[in-house]
Amino acid sequence: MSLTLEEIQNFKGKYPKQLWTLFTVEMWERFCFYGMRGVLTIFMVDQLGLLEDKANLQYGAIQAFIYAFTFIGGIFADKILGFKKSLVFGGLIMTVGNLIIAFSPHDFFYFGITCSIIGTGFFKPNISSMVGELYKEDDPRRDAGYGLFYAGINIGGLLGGALCVYLGKYHSWSWCFLAAAVVMLLGLVTFFATKKSLGPIGDSPLQVLPQSKRTLREVLVYIGALLSMPLIFIMVKNTDYTDYFMYLIGIAAVGYFIVETLKQTSPYQKKLVAAFIFIFMYFLFNSIYEQSGGSLSLFAKDNLVHNLLGFGMDPNIINNSANSLFIILFSPLIGLAWIALNKRKLEPNTINKFGIGFLFLAGGFFLFYSLRYFAGADGKSSLNLFTFTWLVITFGELCLGPIGMSIITKLSPKKMFGMMMGLWFLASAFGQFAAGKIGASFSEANTGNTNMTKLIAYTDGYKTLGIYALIAGVVLILMSSFVRKLMQDVK
Repeated sequence: MSLTLEEIQNFKGKYPKQLWTLFTVEMWERFCFYGMRGVLTIFMVDQLGLLEDKANLQYGAIQAFIYAFTFIGGIFADKILGFKKSLVFGGLIMTVGNLIIAFSPHDFFYFGITCSIIGTGFFKPNISSMVGELYKEDDPRRDAGYGLFYAGINIGGLLGGALCVYLGKYHSWSWCFLAAAVVMLLGLVTFFATKKSLGPIGDSPLQVLPQSKRTLREVLVYIGALLSMPLIFIMVKNTDYTDYFMYLIGIAAVGYFIVETLKQTSPYQKKLVAAFIFIFMYFLFNSIYEQSGGSLSLFAKDNLVHNLLGFGMDPNIINNSANSLFIILFSPLIGLAWIALNKRKLEPNTINKFGIGFLFLAGGFFLFYSLRYFAGADGKSSLNLFTFTWLVITFGELCLGPIGMSIITKLSPKKMFGMMMGLWFLASAFGQFAAGKIGASFSEANTGNTNMTKLIAYTDGYKTLGIYALIAGVVLILMSSFVRKLMQDVK
């Protein structure tokens, strides 16, 4: 017998049992996603023959489309499909996309990527929103739930980030993409086996309509998604079109947010303005942080030695998985640190945590800059320092990432969960978009053709990003009292 929402939300202990289902499904989806992300620029430069600046732009375009479609997918889930059907449809399309690439990576790469864009758009915002619905609005355990969910993301990121790079670079690119398809399918099987435990969470919002009308609208969404694929394919291959699309969807998203906000009562309007500030700062964070899959991936390929603490190690595996490993290891400690500070009434509020996150990010990119002082004549620098830098950046992410999704659901009315979570990921889309352009500017600044000239050009860029992150962190901390007033009773 299906559980009621009240029975689910009145759980005992720290975590609802349904969270483990969503944790596992998200873990396998993130294996698929991070595995793909980690090999994109390497594959495009080494296998498709793209120049580095072009590969950075392509990377930014692909990632931007993936996250932009989470906004669109969130709206369709809110209005028509519901979270469950949206998740299943997205997962199936992602699986098909990876199978297409695995069949012939060089011939069908962009076809498969197009499927991944559509699939992630329908999958990602909705599983995050279902986590929020496991809790009552005033349940203080919600942050802990999102913290555990975030761990699932990073376990998947660690496994996918390491294995897909290893399979692609040292065995077969077909195996790389096939592995991503298999684990995505595993995630879907897990969801089907356990979805009854979610009760009404994620059901279609059109339950009051007759079955025939509801089915018609759902089918039209599926058809519309499939018909959009040729257009996405064209825009991904030509990054000039990506610019127009991102500007258009950005204006449309902000306009839609304003319209929906004006429909709310005054207290919720203030909360939504606070949510938008968090979303905008998340965009800035990702513009800097997301060099990981673009310029840092290319930097790791050519400008780092294959030696970590005396052991042979591929720098791209470190670049793609060290962050996830450090999050898994240190997120419980950071959580305990917040609890200890709270008992002493010293815990920073959410906006200050965001500011601290930017300060750590700034420190990390200043360390990336310092890699030029540890390089040999061949332009190859220390993998040890590079790895330590990811530890510093991880502390910054842990001040921001796990609580970001939680604070958005706290500040949003329930009927706007999907749209606001989609807007959160849309901020990431614009961050990815900006990161690609920034990475391309690093490549263009490299006027030579040696590893040393590349080292200088890229590290100059990392210093600039460190300065931007430092300014953002200071501004966030200074505006803390203003944002807290907008948030009202939300902590």
